Amino acid sequence: MNKKILLLFGLLISVVSLAQQERKLKLNNDTNLIEVTYYHDNGVISQTGSYTLDGKLQGEWLSYDTDGKKSVSANYDNGKKVGKWFYWNNTTLKEVDYINNAITSVTDWNNKTPVAIGN
Repeated sequence: MNKKILLLFGLLISVVSLAQQERKLKLNNDTNLIEVTYYHDNGVISQTGSYTLDGKLQGEWLSYDTDGKKSVSANYDNGKKVGKWFYWNNTTLKEVDYINNAITSVTDWNNKTPVAIGN
């Protein structure tokens, strides 16, 4: 099993070196997930999240704009969209609820609503 993990990790590192966007990978031995951080060209963090060892998105993923402001908060379970997702822009917060990759509801909030302040 350890050889498979090392092979997968090596493969991911190889892919990273060929990618246009800079990213850093780290295997979390406690969770058995590969933690990744992507960066914008200006060096600001673009995304953070985790992959399962077989390459599926897992847990919370956060996206940021080029100024470092949070733009998306997403949740995955074994590669499927689940739970509450939040999309921020200059004037609104959009809340999208997912169950097993399917949208169940969408709510729009304006920036004057206290729950919309998350940046």
